[in-house]
Amino acid sequence: MLIQEKIGHIGSFEMGTRRTDVLAVEWYETGKRILRKATRDGVDVALRFFKEGVSLVEGDVLYADEGVVIVVEILPCEALVIPMVSMAEVAAVCYETGNRHLPLYHEEEELLAPFDAPLYRWLEGGGYVVKREMRKLLYPLRTTVAGHMHAGGGLLSKILSRV
Repeated sequence: MLIQEKIGHIGSFEMGTRRTDVLAVEWYETGKRILRKATRDGVDVALRFFKEGVSLVEGDVLYADEGVVIVVEILPCEALVIPMVSMAEVAAVCYETGNRHLPLYHEEEELLAPFDAPLYRWLEGGGYVVKREMRKLLYPLRTTVAGHMHAGGGLLSKILSRV
């Protein structure tokens, strides 16, 4: 089955008497424009999104007919969980994670990142509270910052000067 666009979200989708079939994806597959996987019921699904910037979100409805609705589920993975204690800590964690080109997620008062041993050691060594847990990475931390500098005068310096 070829799917080229999302058709809704389970929270606002009229299910009626249809059953749900789940397309389980890993966090790193959510931004792929081309993906081939099988649903839990064994339906072969090929995703091919032509638009830029489309990403899968937990609960996205990809297909529906009279009997079934195919819905996206993001699988839990081993993650770093960092409580957001202060603005200075958040800025430092965001900066270091960005320097390592790792994605960062947020959930309530926590920052989440896919487990990365060097980042884990850096956080522990810096005295940050960090835990390893199985978590779903659902809410990516997005930025609109265009540039990036490694020496003085960068975004981190500006944030820290306000704290």
